Amino acid sequence: MKSFSQLITARRSMRKFTDEQLTPEQVRLLLRAALIAPTSKRTNSWEFIVVDDKELLKSLSVCKPVAAQFIAEAALAVVVCADPLKSDVWIEDASIASIYMQLQAEDLGLGSCWVQVRERMSAGESQTSGEYISQLLDIPQPLQVLSVIAFGHKGMERKPFNEDNLQWEKVHMQKF
Repeated sequence: MKSFSQLITARRSMRKFTDEQLTPEQVRLLLRAALIAPTSKRTNSWEFIVVDDKELLKSLSVCKPVAAQFIAEAALAVVVCADPLKSDVWIEDASIASIYMQLQAEDLGLGSCWVQVRERMSAGESQTSGEYISQLLDIPQPLQVLSVIAFGHKGMERKPFNEDNLQWEKVHMQKF
C-alpha cells in the first residue's frame, strides 16, 4: 500500500480500460470501502447497484449526452444512490462513499472515473439522467441517483498530479 499522500497524488480519472475483468475480491474490496465510509449520524442512507453486464454497461453509458460513454468499456460500474428521506445530507454521504471506492480502486492499481448524474439530463434530453438510470435499473422511489463510478484495469498511464499546479492562493487563514 502506498502512503495516503502518494495515493491521492496518483489517483487520476481513468476513462480508458482494458478488457480484463475484476476479481470477486477486488469487487468486494471496492464495496467494502463504500460501506465503511462515514455518514451523518450513521444513517447509511446510500444504496449501491453493481453492474458488470456488458449490455447494461452500454445502456448506462448513454445516461448523459456526453462524458459517460466510457462506462461501456468499464469492467464494472457502481451506481450510487441514496434516500433523501433518511438523511438531509444524503448527497454528502453518497459522495464520501463514492470517493472511498475510488481511493480503494487506486490502492488496488485499478482505474476509476466518476460520472455525475444528479442535476444532469439524459442523452435524449427528455428526462433527467437519474430518471433514466432509475428506470433502467428498477430503482425504487424515493432513492435518488448521485453518480455512476466506472471501474476497470487502467487502459493508459496517467502522470501523478503535478503539485506545481496547487493553488495555494485559494487557502485563507483566519479570514478571507
